[in-house]
This record gives sequence, structure tokens and C-alpha cells, in this order.
Amino acid sequence: MPTMIAARLHAYGAPMTLDRIEVPQPRPTDVLVEVKACGVVPNLTRVVSNFFGTLTPDNKMMPPLPAIFGLDPAGVVAKVGEQVFSVRPGERVYVNPARSCGSCRMCRSGQPLDCPSFTLQGYFGRSQEIMRAYPYGGLAQFITAPATALVKLPDNVSFEAAARFGYLGTAYSAMKKIGVGPGQTLLIDGISGQLGLNAALLALAMGATKILGTGRKAALLGRVKALAPERIDVLSVPNAPTPTSPASGGGKDGGADPLVAWAKKATDGYGVDGMIDCLPPGAPASATMRALYCLRRGGRAVNVGAVMETLPINAFWMMTNRIGLQGSVWFTTGEGEDMAAMAGAGTLNLAVLEHRVSPLSKINEVLAGMDERNGGFTNFVIDPSRIEG
Repeated sequence: MPTMIAARLHAYGAPMTLDRIEVPQPRPTDVLVEVKACGVVPNLTRVVSNFFGTLTPDNKMMPPLPAIFGLDPAGVVAKVGEQVFSVRPGERVYVNPARSCGSCRMCRSGQPLDCPSFTLQGYFGRSQEIMRAYPYGGLAQFITAPATALVKLPDNVSFEAAARFGYLGTAYSAMKKIGVGPGQTLLIDGISGQLGLNAALLALAMGATKILGTGRKAALLGRVKALAPERIDVLSVPNAPTPTSPASGGGKDGGADPLVAWAKKATDGYGVDGMIDCLPPGAPASATMRALYCLRRGGRAVNVGAVMETLPINAFWMMTNRIGLQGSVWFTTGEGEDMAAMAGAGTLNLAVLEHRVSPLSKINEVLAGMDERNGGFTNFVIDPSRIEG
């Protein structure tokens, strides 16, 4: 049997090791993909330390060890199963790692992201059976995946850019839920981060008329605004207490919250049509609440950044102002095809990404250096075809 090199985790919290294992063979409805690039997300450091496994008492959210991680693989189809008819070896693809059972009520209704067994191949999820069926993440030279998971890449989308599709798709699916498009004003809470920058790029491609963004670092905010100065405006917002009067934006000291006042001024006093919260898990709940209070009456918000603190939401305010708030996780393969089409047409500009490509042998160093990034502009990528570098 032919063999390959894979970075495997043998103990949670320990470094990954390079192991030589057999190249997997695709089942009838699967494909074998030679991985050319795999995105590395900052959250992977939490995953390999078993942070998410501790959220369930039976630890069933994490893949069995030894595990091959890698959430965002892109590469070339090497082999197809005997029941795969519309995919050919040699095609350039991104592999959507979203896996579902395929037969529950939600899957049969075309809603795989709502499957009770939803699992992310090469990451973590709700089904040990699915993780055992698809145990190969993108930190390996070859992976198997269902043919239905493939997003075909236009020639002008590099493997390195496609390795950012996880962040892009997460933002895209969320923004579709709140109706981002022409005539809409969108507030991106955390616009200069990994998720926020992708939301900005997509909002431009989706035709949002005005994009407001928050962040802390003025230099990064300036770079984001420079993407489309006539459509993007930004505000540096340090941590502040949650306003006590959401209707007026009043703060605890009796003055107006600068963030709420800024958003209303930019929208002729109405407030924004939509808000996407891209703040990371460690951000305070007050930061999310301040952004929520920027919504107009009837405005919609969606959370993808997973702030862990409990939100102090006033249900009466939400009801009387018809405010909508929902969570969103990942994206469908069809939504991935949408993004590939936008990138192929040039409306989604991925040229701003700064690819930092490392060989597979450097995966532990890459994980240790994830904080050394230029906000969302830095794209960390592993090339499994390169072992030493």
C-alpha cells in the first residue's frame, strides 16, 4: 500500500508528530484529495488542548486519538469512488469539512448544518461515528471526503486563498441569514480580526451600501477602511460598560455611548440594519451588547465569534423593538460554491490576504505563533506536500 506523511496528535495538549501511515482509499461515493494547502485557524490551539472536549462530560466532541486535524484543506482530486460521476481526477477543489448523518429529518430537508450529528472533519463535532468514518484532516498529504463536500475552484483562486474558505464561509452564511445586500447598512463588530475582515470582504461583494466596523488597533482599522473608503467607516472602541438604556444609548454616567451615537449618526438616526458579531470567545459580553444597541428597530444580528460570557439581554427591549438575534455555525457546500463564483468573477477580492505558508513539519511552531499576525490579513497555511523547510 502507498504511504503518506500526516501530522497526528497522540495526546491532547501535546505536540503533533509526523507519522507515516497508509494513504486512505475512497469509498464508492467518496473522493481522494491530494492536499496542497490547509488553513490553520487560531482556535485550533484550543481544540488540540481539548478545550471543547471538556464541554461534555463524556468527552465525545473530540476525535479519537491519534487524530489528524486540519479544518480547511484545498488540493487536487487524486482518485474518485466508483459511484462518483461529476468529479474528475485533476480538478482543483476546496473540501468543505462539514459532515452530517445524511438521513435525519434535518438532512432530508436540506438543512445539514442543523443535523444533530453535525461534525467538522479534522476538528471536532457531535458524532464519534462520523469522526471515525472521516478521520483525515487537512494536515496530511491525502484525505478522503464525500464527493458532495467539494467546492470547485476557479483558476484565479489559489490553494492558499481557498484555505481561508472556512472563515469566509462562516461569515457568508451568517450574513445571508440577516439579509446583507444592496441598501443595507451592516455593523461588523471586530472588523479587523480573522472573521471580521472576511465579513468585510464579503459585505463588499454582496453589495452592502454602508459597512461600519469596530476594533481596537487604529492601524489595522485604517487598512480595512482603505479597502473601500467610500463604503467602509471604522471606529476604535476600547472596552466599556454595557449601556443601561439601550433605547437611547445612554451610559452609566448618563452620557451617550460613543459607539451607539456613532452608528446612529452614520444612519441618519435610525441605527444599522444588521450586525454580525465577530468577537472571539474571550471578549466581554458588554462588547456584544453595545453592538446590539446599534441596531435600528427591526434590525437583525447574528453571532459567529462565540463570546463565552452570558449576555445580559433585556427581553422587553428585544420584543418591543422587534430585534432579532441568532447564532450561525459554518456554511454549506452550496454557499462555498457561491464564494468561489464571486472570487472567480472578481467581486470577492482575496488579494488582500497575506499568505504565511509553512511546511507540515512546522505545524507545532505555527500553532505556537498564531498571535504573531497582522489581524485578519495574515493567512496561516500549511503545505503538506512540503515536509521540511
